[in-house]
Amino acid sequence: MHQLNQFFSDFASFVWGLPLLILLIGGGAYLLVLSRFLPFRYLGHAIQILRGKYDNMEDAGEISHFQALTTALSSTIGMGNIAGVAVAISIGGPGAVFWMWISAIIGMSTKFFTSSLAIMYRGKDSNGNTQGGPMYFITEGLGQHWKPLAVFFSLCGLVGALPVFNVNQLTQAINDIVLSPNGIEVNLTSNLIIGLVLVTITSIVILGGLNRISKVASKLVPSMVLLYFVLILIILFANAEVVPTYFKLIFTDAFAAENYKGDAFLGGVLGGLIILGIRRGAFSNEAGIGTAPLAHGAAKTNEPIREGLVAMLGPAIDTLIVCTLTALAILVTGVWQTTEANGVSLTANAFGAAMPTYGRYLLLLCIVIFSVSSLFSYAYYGGKCLSFLVGEKHKHYYNYFYILSIILGATTSLALMINLIDGVFALMAIPTMTATLILAPKVVKEAKAYFMRINKD
Repeated sequence: MHQLNQFFSDFASFVWGLPLLILLIGGGAYLLVLSRFLPFRYLGHAIQILRGKYDNMEDAGEISHFQALTTALSSTIGMGNIAGVAVAISIGGPGAVFWMWISAIIGMSTKFFTSSLAIMYRGKDSNGNTQGGPMYFITEGLGQHWKPLAVFFSLCGLVGALPVFNVNQLTQAINDIVLSPNGIEVNLTSNLIIGLVLVTITSIVILGGLNRISKVASKLVPSMVLLYFVLILIILFANAEVVPTYFKLIFTDAFAAENYKGDAFLGGVLGGLIILGIRRGAFSNEAGIGTAPLAHGAAKTNEPIREGLVAMLGPAIDTLIVCTLTALAILVTGVWQTTEANGVSLTANAFGAAMPTYGRYLLLLCIVIFSVSSLFSYAYYGGKCLSFLVGEKHKHYYNYFYILSIILGATTSLALMINLIDGVFALMAIPTMTATLILAPKVVKEAKAYFMRINKD
């Protein structure tokens, strides 16, 4: 068993290692240059699309641009933004945040291309309904002889979308912040109750299909980001005198790497810091993995570039805004230097230091909303993958398997399972990025035609 655990741990580390970062960051940088920074030149237009200016109820698709973005965001804004940032700072210091930002800027370009392709090459499921996502743009854009790549993506999606890690971390947060400090014994029964509550909430939403998932996400996501934003502002105001110092330190430490405690890379600590920050950023915003195009592919639009521009806002909100807020809270309260805590506990210490009585509970509220909303969208992603593999009429079986894995995540701390899911999730990037890089010139051509039409109008 120990050898098996070690094998899956090594597998996850290898898959999330340098080859994947080269594919995600190198591929994303290539797309950025290929498009001549096009996504950033039309940020204002992207916000107009998001606000519904170009909505047309006659267009193909199931959900609005706004619902597609919030559904995609509900999966990416989660423990990575709260625990992942804390891990990055505890190992890499303030400089890690700068490299997370670089990863987000490159990720915006990747999301633009992958989500434009999700609309450009929509396919039909076994019931004849229009569907979008990496498996469809692989088969429709590259041809049926590329289908093994689409099957590989879908098989990885079935495992990669399972919520074991998310639920495990949420249960841990509830135990650490609420149960243990109040003298309530943490055991299998308490964990099982948490699991059953999560199963009940998730079942009500996911069994209602994409429309219910997108409606819940479109209400939850903006409100949770706003609440988190307000809480962090309170922390920043309480420590206003040190905010400029730490903001400057993010930039200077990014190249000095004076607070980095991890392994050196390519002979230096700076290389290690860059890899750490970029990896954490990529893990947080999921650009290039292929999950977001599954949501954006269902948007009600006949203009692929519009959906690409909306999707591009995802990494900006996820990493440039939410991750930066977490980072500043940890830095200005000084907990990253005064405690040995890591992950979600470090963020909880920051909230506890700034708001002693109720800070941790308010953070827990954010964690619960972040985590529960991601449960909805991942269930949809996994169901869509199963539908591609065995037909639309069988996809509901995934929901039962998914609900069972929530119980498993709440009641066990299976490192083996978490490493397996983590590794397989990363493998989804291989088919997604391969197809995107091959089809990228077609997106650039479509973008030129689209902006010519828009400018004429």
